[in-house]
Amino acid sequence: MAAGTDFSPPFTVLEDSYSKDNMLAKEDEISENSENLKQITFGKPPRHLSIVRHCISSDTEATATDMGFDIRVGIKSQSDGKSDFCPVLRSGSCAEKGPKQYMEDEHLCVDDLSEHIGPTVDIPSPGAFYGVFDGHGGTDAASFMRKNILKFIVEESQFPIRAEKAVKNAFVKADHAFADDSSLDISSGTTALTALIFERTVLVANAGDCRAVLGKRGRAVELSKDHKPNCASERVRIEKLGGVVYDGYLNGQLSVARALGDWHMKGPKGSACPLSAEPELQETVLSEEDEFLIMGCDGLWDVMSSQCAVTMARKELMMHNDPERCARELVREALKRNTCDNLTVVVVCFSPDPPPRIEIPQSRVKRSISAEGLNLLKGVLDSNS
Repeated sequence: MAAGTDFSPPFTVLEDSYSKDNMLAKEDEISENSENLKQITFGKPPRHLSIVRHCISSDTEATATDMGFDIRVGIKSQSDGKSDFCPVLRSGSCAEKGPKQYMEDEHLCVDDLSEHIGPTVDIPSPGAFYGVFDGHGGTDAASFMRKNILKFIVEESQFPIRAEKAVKNAFVKADHAFADDSSLDISSGTTALTALIFERTVLVANAGDCRAVLGKRGRAVELSKDHKPNCASERVRIEKLGGVVYDGYLNGQLSVARALGDWHMKGPKGSACPLSAEPELQETVLSEEDEFLIMGCDGLWDVMSSQCAVTMARKELMMHNDPERCARELVREALKRNTCDNLTVVVVCFSPDPPPRIEIPQSRVKRSISAEGLNLLKGVLDSNS
């Protein structure tokens, strides 16, 4: 999974897998303007560019003006690490069964962490916690994690001083506790994606193929990596531990390389096994340019690129500034695209105000390019610089 390459220092760069060949469909449309835009440095586009051209359905398609782009003067980045920006957190969510027979997803939204956990733990303010859990083989694992993962994090001795260590330990301990609960079906499993926010710091933890994407002035910045068995690093880890990847499935059974639960595929507690419950972490420091966070299960990302989701979410928030309605529209769009899975989306806004209009430098050449196409072009130009 790719994150942008032109990040301010607080961002950790993730490896990319997009192909320049996918940009050929845009080439004629933007060739006249490429020279004018080469002075601008932006991040790389997301993966799956082949579906980006269809990122907005007919009833939500927007021009650059619709998206809040004003063709006048440029804006300067304010993410210099010295900002006094303090996020105001609010969230909304939407979950739908979709075409599946049963709903196995769970999610959690805590906008005020201090109020939620009480005065027993002194934590920075503002503080918040969000989670998306994509279950499989039943609902027990996803439900258990939704109810308990935050408790395991807060009870860690490292919390909140060493939040990274606390979160990583909590994932593994929650997995073991699930295995010890005789009232539950421990062969059920779940992926887990969480976001812990303290002041300006966002700590994303991911085990599985849910995804967290930051909306940064219209650009998509991925804060997690999908753990698919075919992913090069995951495949090496799996095979080193005696597992196999067959037709994209771990041991021919599971379409993710990391998950909690699924104890029929794991060895004794504490032993290394191909299916890991340990999350990958990424920490990000927010700036004024960071507008919202989208957390979603793979039912969303199977039919929508990260950039597409950010473009659509930004347009929605500019119109009504309601994160819950925004999450609902993303789910609705994924259903229109015939997703084959359950759908869960959480949208977290970092300001009480809607996203502002983005100003782009004046060009002498009259152009007709979508807002998303422009973001993709910026990423390609940046990768060539």
